[in-house]
Amino acid sequence: MTAVTDPAPNPHATADEVKAAYDDPKLANVLYHDWEAGTYDEKWSISYDERCISYATDVFNAVAGEDGQPYTHAMELGSGTGFFLLNLMQGGVAKKGSVTDLSPGMVQVALRNAEKLGLDVDGRVADAERIPYEDNTFDLVVGHAVLHHIPDVRQAFGEVLRVLKPGGRFVFAGEPTKVGDFYARKLGQITWYLTTRVTKLPALNGWRRPQSELDESSRAAALEAVVDIHTFDPSELEGMARGAGAQDVRAVTDEFSAALAGWPIRTFEAAVPQEKLTVRWRLFAYHLWLRLSALDKKVLSKVLPRELFYNVMITGTKRPS
Repeated sequence: MTAVTDPAPNPHATADEVKAAYDDPKLANVLYHDWEAGTYDEKWSISYDERCISYATDVFNAVAGEDGQPYTHAMELGSGTGFFLLNLMQGGVAKKGSVTDLSPGMVQVALRNAEKLGLDVDGRVADAERIPYEDNTFDLVVGHAVLHHIPDVRQAFGEVLRVLKPGGRFVFAGEPTKVGDFYARKLGQITWYLTTRVTKLPALNGWRRPQSELDESSRAAALEAVVDIHTFDPSELEGMARGAGAQDVRAVTDEFSAALAGWPIRTFEAAVPQEKLTVRWRLFAYHLWLRLSALDKKVLSKVLPRELFYNVMITGTKRPS
């Protein structure tokens, strides 16, 4: 396993850096994701066990199918802590991996996670619009919740196709739709407002996080609003990929009822002390999400327009030489 040679990130952005980031989406992405790197897995309930292995492989197979597995060498664009690629590798989708992210902190955490899991993974700090790999390097490129952070998505699709081998496939998942992002943000804002105010009551003060932590979360949230650049209409996203030269392009959406419940739950969990979130609570939240996801897939996806769902996933291939 190769180590990252880039300098370690500063774990806390200064006020001047945060101010500058409002005019520089890439700087905002580095600052925000370096800031979040150490606690990102906990914040989003990310794990590297059967729960998330099943989620990652189910999402992948839902849009791309199982043909071609296992891919010899896969790269994750905007890997964060490695959630998507590492769980796909554990699920048998790919043998060897490379993690890339604009945030040095995230790449470091992803490599540490891969080492703990005993996976064959290397990593580089990388700009998605200028991927630092040679042409025709990878059999598969994946990403989860990354395209909406990239200023020039079509340029990124072009770079993905460049580093893919002829006939290679890309799969991007976890991208917000225009409609889904609207209701998710509103639900999150309302939940944060209510939780942080109700927990000021003396009887519920034990459920309140220290004010310094709430202030830091608010600063991170301010940057989050800057790094989340795009939302997508599924048809428009397909058009971007085709415009970059991809073939066999297909977009699929999921999570409607699961998102309506999931965003308030995630926001509530971020607003209260972690020790208050018992195993019983976490099991309740997880099983509720499973039941609602099943409802979305088996029933609602058949009767509702795909634009109403929160997540959009997209796949395509590079033309054979």
